[in-house]
Amino acid sequence: MKLPKILVSATALLTGTLLLASSPPPHAAGKTQRYLYVASPGIRNYVEYGGVGVLVFDRDDNYRFVKRIPTFPVVEEKPAENVKGVCASAKTGKLYVSTPQRLLCLDLLTEKPVWEKVYEGGCDRMSLSPDGKVMYLPSFEGPHWNAVDAETGNLLAKVVTHSGAHNTVYGADGKRVYMGGLKSPMLFVADTRSHQVTAQVGPFSGSIRPFTINRDQSLAFVCVNGLLGFEIGDLKSGKMIHRVEVQGYQQGPIKRHGCPSHGVGLTPDEKEVWVVDASNERVHIFDNQKLPPRQVASLKLRDQPGWVTFSLDGKHAYPSTGEIIDTKTRRIVATLTDETGRPVHSEKVLEIHFRDGKPVRAGDQFGIGRR
Repeated sequence: MKLPKILVSATALLTGTLLLASSPPPHAAGKTQRYLYVASPGIRNYVEYGGVGVLVFDRDDNYRFVKRIPTFPVVEEKPAENVKGVCASAKTGKLYVSTPQRLLCLDLLTEKPVWEKVYEGGCDRMSLSPDGKVMYLPSFEGPHWNAVDAETGNLLAKVVTHSGAHNTVYGADGKRVYMGGLKSPMLFVADTRSHQVTAQVGPFSGSIRPFTINRDQSLAFVCVNGLLGFEIGDLKSGKMIHRVEVQGYQQGPIKRHGCPSHGVGLTPDEKEVWVVDASNERVHIFDNQKLPPRQVASLKLRDQPGWVTFSLDGKHAYPSTGEIIDTKTRRIVATLTDETGRPVHSEKVLEIHFRDGKPVRAGDQFGIGRR
């Protein structure tokens, strides 16, 4: 019998999508268990960095590989779909993975698909409301964001900015969402009740790339084209107030993204800002207890980073190169590898906690402040 045009032999070995059956990780009664969820391929569509699927690692067992949750099948003679974003809600028990083509909703307990949707203009890096009910989903570098009912995937509203929609961060109070595009130096702010743009922050010195915000939504930390470092926007006044350049390192050739710093994150206590440096294969650390932040350390990584985020308690940093960094000692304490022993790299990672078999906390891919 001829198999359908989905590769289940050589490709399965390459991507690992069929190597392990899907079942929830084990949970000890009364104990919180912490897992790192890594969506792959999370570096463009390069399957050599972890294959295809959502890879689950046990934080409490030195980030041991636990399992792989199937996502998008690899179709014969077509490249794998690169993951653009990942987010989750412990309150609703849902995990979401986007590619330029579609958005997938998975149940965190059964790890089975709940729904899959295609939206006008495609998908990019999205963000969920704190209650898990609404998602702001950017079109793929297009003119608009879609406000989506996260339970059903149904479209609620379209928010047009004409900015090259790309990155999205929901405010901690759920009232505002922040939208950064590849084609604009302005950060757009939408009211989540009216789904209307109500403010802009900037202009920054170049088009906005990855960014993050603090918990009280007073400051945005923004990567821009052409800058090794980051800029800071005052979310209250709408002005760019600081430009912070990495000292002691020069810009050089980079493999991806077209900008030297494509990744910035706040430690959850907001005391430090971490920003990546692709050409020098480093992440630079800044003391954020007084503005402007002051550079205090630089750490060497195993490849060019394009993202950084943190564990919920702030004890570990997760650069996209797959190292686990102790934020206190600033030492690499583990590296991610999949079930075949391949190094795992991804820009789309978050931490999820379970207790008594149920999700109780979910982190965020953007390294947002939690103070």
